[in-house]
Amino acid sequence: MTLRPITRDDQDEFIGLVRASVDLHHPWMSLPATPQEFQTYVGRFDDPLSAEGLLVCVRETGAIAGNINIQSIIRGRFQCGSLGYAAFAPTAGQGYMSEGIGLVLRHAFEQLRLHRLEANIQPENEASLRLARRHGFRKEGYSPGLLFIDGAWRDHERWAITSTMAGEISVPPHPTLPRH
Repeated sequence: MTLRPITRDDQDEFIGLVRASVDLHHPWMSLPATPQEFQTYVGRFDDPLSAEGLLVCVRETGAIAGNINIQSIIRGRFQCGSLGYAAFAPTAGQGYMSEGIGLVLRHAFEQLRLHRLEANIQPENEASLRLARRHGFRKEGYSPGLLFIDGAWRDHERWAITSTMAGEISVPPHPTLPRH
């Protein structure tokens, strides 16, 4: 698997995969399913200081297998980002997203030099919870009515992982981290 930034040129493949994955994603998430929604979605990642949109791709073919975002990046004393992810139906269940999450953790902690990633997961989304546990995230709490998804405010469990939990990270801290 490889990771690459999502671009406006991914529109047709991405929308096709979203439409093919409606049953897989419902009611957990809603991804852009029209060209206008896609362009707005990709625009969220125009500022790499606050968000990154990444695609998990099959190395041999370049086909998109999943989508992983690091959003709400906050620097200074927090050095944290919010993680969101989705597999696509044609390749779901083949371990691609697990490998992709591993690559994103490395990217977040080594290249972006974040200290912490958080994932908010609906309690009934067993596949997503298994993925978070498999990569060492710990459950930190419960947030009733946290996100508006599929026409309703949905409860979520809060999961997180720090660079320390992920293993030794041999990069200097981000320059925005205060010395004291």
